Amino acid sequence: MNNFISFQIHGGGDHGGGIADTVASLLAFVETLFDKEPMDIFASIMPGLAHMENIHPLLVHFPIAFLSVFFVLDLAGTWAKKEQWRKVASFMLYFGALGAALTVAAGLLAANSVAHGGDVHDIMERHKYLGLSVLALALVLSIWRLKSGAVIQGAANTLFLLLAALMCGLMAMGADLGGLMVYQHGVAVEAVLLPEGGHQHDHAGEHQHEHEHEHEHEHEHEHEHEHEHEHEHEHEHEHEHEHAGDHQHEHGHDQPMHVH
Repeated sequence: MNNFISFQIHGGGDHGGGIADTVASLLAFVETLFDKEPMDIFASIMPGLAHMENIHPLLVHFPIAFLSVFFVLDLAGTWAKKEQWRKVASFMLYFGALGAALTVAAGLLAANSVAHGGDVHDIMERHKYLGLSVLALALVLSIWRLKSGAVIQGAANTLFLLLAALMCGLMAMGADLGGLMVYQHGVAVEAVLLPEGGHQHDHAGEHQHEHEHEHEHEHEHEHEHEHEHEHEHEHEHEHEHEHAGDHQHEHGHDQPMHVH
């Protein structure tokens, strides 16, 4: 137990430093902030956001999270007849609708500022209309929920959940097209050239090391097993030899004596 706690605090082996090194690195980073200008401090704390041409990639996660949780929680609350779950789901819907509005607004601004070709433009148009559809459904569901004054029941709730499922499906399709533009076509992504002698993560080497370690462990286990097997075999051989000697001795005593 003490070794485990020591490892977690100080680290060791191939896993690098522990909590102590992490805290030391954090304190060293905070110390460097005191010598910088306010804008440089912001760039140091939020380097990704500081280099963004627009905040659409940052905002898009919020409606996806809120609206997804809303649908799952509302559906589960309906099935389990948990009214409290559905009330919590309502707040997820409201936050999701607000996030969708901000995300769509940032996306419309980004579409006019990000350089892209004709093939990407078609994808971007579909992505835009899917985002607008998600926003429209989120607003309709939010207004419906607010005007009902309580959790919707009966056939109306079935229609409500179907629209919520449609909203989540369109949201997934829009997210897929957004990922396609970024990871396949490199929209708003600057190419990074790896300098000579730059750092690369050699995960293959780590896996090879782990594989060799496991192979060595298996070899040792097999060697121990063979050694035990040979020991048992020798023990059985000695036992059979002793048994044969006893049998021969008994046979010698059983033979009759001849008198000449």
